[in-house]
Amino acid sequence: TIMEMIVLLDNLVDDSDPDNDLPNSIHDFQTAERIREQWPDHDWFHLIGLLHDIGKVLALPEVAGEHALEQWAVVGDTFPVGCAPADECVFGLKSFEANPDLKHPIYGTEYGMYKANCGITNLMMSWGHDEYMYWVLKENGCTIPEAGLNMIRFHSFYPWHDKRAYTHLEAPEDAEMMKWVKEFNKFDLYSKGDAVPDVAALKPYYQSLL
Repeated sequence: TIMEMIVLLDNLVDDSDPDNDLPNSIHDFQTAERIREQWPDHDWFHLIGLLHDIGKVLALPEVAGEHALEQWAVVGDTFPVGCAPADECVFGLKSFEANPDLKHPIYGTEYGMYKANCGITNLMMSWGHDEYMYWVLKENGCTIPEAGLNMIRFHSFYPWHDKRAYTHLEAPEDAEMMKWVKEFNKFDLYSKGDAVPDVAALKPYYQSLL
């Protein structure tokens, strides 16, 4: 169950987050509660706060067994594949030097396999906890609005929503999506200094949303 996955996240401390040494499940409840305080009537938004990092179970042997991934393949910033990387990616272009796609006649170009203004939701994103959780929800009949699902999928796509790279691939409707992603990230980033929540007391409310 979802709650079981959250409990398992107590075994994970995200190595990519130097500002947080708490178990990831605590951060999830912190994020959800900050959203709930400022958006009390948007229960689906509260749920996004709780669910947004559960894809990190990909790094847990308790879930993935012998197929558990190293954290570098699960956490951290995301970027689109199939086109040239932007220098705004977290470790810059140097981090892509060993990637054979850079020398590919299509994938190594600015637009790559995409058309201009094709839309951010039409990009193939690098694999990680965001993409995994987005597709788990999407393919299993989740009723969370698309705006919420896109918060999960793109909240780590900092080169786009923070540094404003890849704008040549944006469609007009992406402006509205980015507003929601940035709204979510206010709570995701700044919840990490909050007091540790009483998870046992909060669980019944969040269980009622699942």
